[in-house]
Amino acid sequence: MRVWLNKDDYLRDLKRVMLCFLIVYMAILVGTDQDFYSLLGVSKTASSREIRQAFKKLALKLHPDKNPNNPDAHSDFLKINRAYEVLKDEDLRKKYDKYGEKGLADNQGGQYESWNYYRYDFGIYDDDPEIITLDRREFDAAVNSGELWFVNFYSPGCSHCHDLAPTWRDFAKEVDGLLRIGAVNCGDDRMLCRMKGVNSYPSLFIFRSGMAAVKYHGDRSKESLVNFAMQHVRSTVTELWTGNFVNSIQTAFAAGIGWLITFCSKGRDCLTSQTRLRLSGMLDGLVNVGWMDCATQDNLCKSLDITTSTTAYFPPGATLNNKEKSGILFLNSLDAKEIYLEIMHNLPDFELLSANTLEDRLAHHRWLLFFHFGKNENSNDPELKKLKTLLKNEHIQVGKFDCSSAPDICSNLYVFQPCLAVFKGQGTKEFEIHHGKKILYDILAFAKESVNSHVTTLGPQNFPANDKEPWLVDFFAPWCPPCRALLPELRKASKHLYGQLKFGTLDCTVHEGLCNMYNIQAYPTTVVFNQSNIHEYEGHHSAEQILEFVEDLMNPSVISLTPTTFNELVKQRKHDEVWMVDFYSPWCHPCQVLMPEWKRMARTLTGLINVGSINCQQYHSFCSQENVRRYPEIRFFPPKSNKAYQYHSYNGWNRDAYSLRIWGLGFLPQASIDLTPQTFNEKVLQGKSHWVVDFYAPWCGPCQNFAPEFELLARMIKGKVKAGKVDCQAYAQTCQKAGIRAYPTVKFYPYERAKRNTWGEEIDSRDAKEITTLIYEKLENLQNHGKRNKDEL
Repeated sequence: MRVWLNKDDYLRDLKRVMLCFLIVYMAILVGTDQDFYSLLGVSKTASSREIRQAFKKLALKLHPDKNPNNPDAHSDFLKINRAYEVLKDEDLRKKYDKYGEKGLADNQGGQYESWNYYRYDFGIYDDDPEIITLDRREFDAAVNSGELWFVNFYSPGCSHCHDLAPTWRDFAKEVDGLLRIGAVNCGDDRMLCRMKGVNSYPSLFIFRSGMAAVKYHGDRSKESLVNFAMQHVRSTVTELWTGNFVNSIQTAFAAGIGWLITFCSKGRDCLTSQTRLRLSGMLDGLVNVGWMDCATQDNLCKSLDITTSTTAYFPPGATLNNKEKSGILFLNSLDAKEIYLEIMHNLPDFELLSANTLEDRLAHHRWLLFFHFGKNENSNDPELKKLKTLLKNEHIQVGKFDCSSAPDICSNLYVFQPCLAVFKGQGTKEFEIHHGKKILYDILAFAKESVNSHVTTLGPQNFPANDKEPWLVDFFAPWCPPCRALLPELRKASKHLYGQLKFGTLDCTVHEGLCNMYNIQAYPTTVVFNQSNIHEYEGHHSAEQILEFVEDLMNPSVISLTPTTFNELVKQRKHDEVWMVDFYSPWCHPCQVLMPEWKRMARTLTGLINVGSINCQQYHSFCSQENVRRYPEIRFFPPKSNKAYQYHSYNGWNRDAYSLRIWGLGFLPQASIDLTPQTFNEKVLQGKSHWVVDFYAPWCGPCQNFAPEFELLARMIKGKVKAGKVDCQAYAQTCQKAGIRAYPTVKFYPYERAKRNTWGEEIDSRDAKEITTLIYEKLENLQNHGKRNKDEL
């Protein structure tokens, strides 16, 4: 027993005990509830490459192979592996940011590779600045930017890929500035590699916008790779002499293009032919490259005051016969990269637009405009000076605007920091701010996409809160990688829905109050505003699924049920009505995966089965009353009878649209007719109706799968064509006479003016919609043929 001498001692010990408890509590909290970003040691703004690099560093340190004496090594590694598997995937990352771990499936990150894999095979080119690792979302933007790309498609486990890696790195350094060098990890992006026809590793392809990809088949030496690449580089070097000099210079100057000329004379080195070709490729469209032999053009060289081998850049308007050599830049280097950088720094900057003429200039042309605040931020990257040339064919002009000269203009455009934006030829009404990487290929892709799409940057002044027209609004933060990945997909979708739906983006880091007003909790949050109705998009970041979502809003296939409407429509349904209902919760990952499949299924069942869904997060008490114990819970409510409240729960493994449709159709009463040898002969072969017949065997798996589809077909063609089924196990002779050799076999028996095709016409499709279309086409042909015969008589 302990005795305190006084009150102060008691309070001091009590504080110590409380502090110990607090430390233990914080340790437990950090150990069990550390988020995925903290686990990998990256920020929420981390790029895919930064996430890979952080994970690789941890994997090499914490892998169980390197920590055999640590009993927790396996469980610790599973945590960082799960974090990596989620954060590397844009869709999973969005769900994690919004719902936390409860929005994810339980099995992510459950398996991992050996230590050697992470040391030698993982992220092969992540540490090479000259090589850009492209993922599925970046690839199209990169190769369609207008720049020349040479891309290495590799697999981490491929020995030949590892053999090539050192050469590919040296090659990338050799051609840096001449073309872009990329790499695609086919282990991570199998779908992309399959789409590009990659079936062996490594596969090397040249890409340029507007031309077909060209595969490299040569040996894998640096010299061979350079020679192959140079064949695709646009480079022209002109030999200048007395007969063409003046005209060549004046023509280029008139077009605003200068000349880089190397003068060769005895006694000193001039640029080699290979260096000239490289510079021509690097400066394509910006500067013409030429050379002059002063041994044969002695008088011309003397008139230019050239007495020894030298290289000079003549900008447009430079004085050629001036002893002071006004405006001419003499270059001392023989290195192509050094000369290229010096010339790029000396090229003129973009046109500066004034506040007085801004609106008028933007109203008459499409513009890519750089905004800066006093100091010109673009001068740091001379590569961007290529934009004017590369966007010329797109009829996009490039300029800059100083916000410090007119703060109100920039404020009205929601520009509060250096950035760039595309204006679409309608003044300042239609524009889109760029939120991607500040590098040439990304800006090029953005400019080309944006001017041809219909996405507008929104703010308080133009936010469509009370607009009568429907809008899709993307609430996002520029630092959020899934947000940036979604923007190109929105542009694609906007082109398909032009005239039906307007698209806008709202930067929540700038317009925090507006985002709070709509209770935006995570980024990106994509919402469709249709007057008083608001619908949040929960699907994948793809244009295709966005289009499906919008189509479903315009023509809903799934009815969103409330407890009241569930009782009215489902429980009190008519005797001949049937329902399929999905009980779900928005945070549930399997529910999120199911939703697009559920909507696809519903569209195929229109008119046959009513399809609904109910949000159990919103109506938790109701779902508990309905004995819903898990999510998603899928139930089929059959035709109403006098029996007690009845439904069937789906327990199948697959939750795709096809499997669910087959399951639901299996509960419907049979619409087709079972035929015997007698009824087949009387009704099909000798009757006066059109028939489609399914010849099947009860033991045949494909026949069982096709059976619900045939019932769907029977309902779709009801009233025009009769549908029948023949059991070929029970009536083998009938099937043999009908020429049946495989199960199932579908045949169409049309009837035409007392004539019957007794052999039938075989139909290869097993899709109800396709078969319906084929049959209706055949019926139309029969009708037209009958009219022609009647006219001839």
